[in-house]
Amino acid sequence: MTSETPSHHRQLERLRRSMLRRWWLISLGLWLTVGPLSLWALRHELALIHQHFTWTAVRYGLAYNRLAALGLGITVGLSVALLVAESRHILFGLTAKERDRLEKQLFKIHHQGDQHPLWSQIVQPDEDT
Repeated sequence: MTSETPSHHRQLERLRRSMLRRWWLISLGLWLTVGPLSLWALRHELALIHQHFTWTAVRYGLAYNRLAALGLGITVGLSVALLVAESRHILFGLTAKERDRLEKQLFKIHHQGDQHPLWSQIVQPDEDT
């Protein structure tokens, strides 16, 4: 499905934004749950690092609290990945691979019709095909 109509472009952009919005909600959920729990687990190491900052203290603090380090890594990693992906999209637009993936997803939404959960968000009532 590679129709080059303005309607198709708008639907692809709505789908991309919808997917991005869901990823940001997941990231927010991580920052509200896993982030504070990880920081709480590292509170003693953070107090020590606050008094005497060395990279060795950071390294050992994370090495001996692997679960907290993993939680912070996932939380920070997802946030950075989202920021980089959105910056790349703003600067360079969609890559061919991303466009193909979005078009396949859009084709599935159109194929399933109004039974698909994203139908009302992606395909506006005035654009029914």
